[in-house]
Amino acid sequence: MTQKPMKALFTFLLLGITMSSFAQIKVNHIAVHVSNLNSSKEFYQKIVGLEEIEEPFKDGVHAWYDIGGGAALHIIEAPNVPTQISKVNHLCFSMKDMDAFIKTLESTNYPFESWPGEKGKVTIRVDGIRQIYIQDPDGMWLEINDDY
Repeated sequence: MTQKPMKALFTFLLLGITMSSFAQIKVNHIAVHVSNLNSSKEFYQKIVGLEEIEEPFKDGVHAWYDIGGGAALHIIEAPNVPTQISKVNHLCFSMKDMDAFIKTLESTNYPFESWPGEKGKVTIRVDGIRQIYIQDPDGMWLEINDDY
């Protein structure tokens, strides 16, 4: 290969590597507005099963949870929780054992529903993934699926 095509190939490869490293992002955290930190902590720990992690503020209005892949869920107690809540705006967590999760919901009488809103039902997406929807103490929708 002559010097000119070799230089062009090298430039193309370098540009591709550089562009791909700039285009890569990762989720650092998701923040959720809650009206009562203690009831929300109980929900995210006991119902969803998240592990609380160290939070730096220690101000009594924050709690942080590990949600995998180096990302965290931050719940923040603050006044003026939004009153219009849409299922389209939701958090989604994938569970390794969704059947066990559903049994936990059923044993604690925690309501869940399918995407169309059928109580106690599971939606099966076109790609075969099973999903249910639950709400946190402030009405925020969470999708739970088995795409683990």
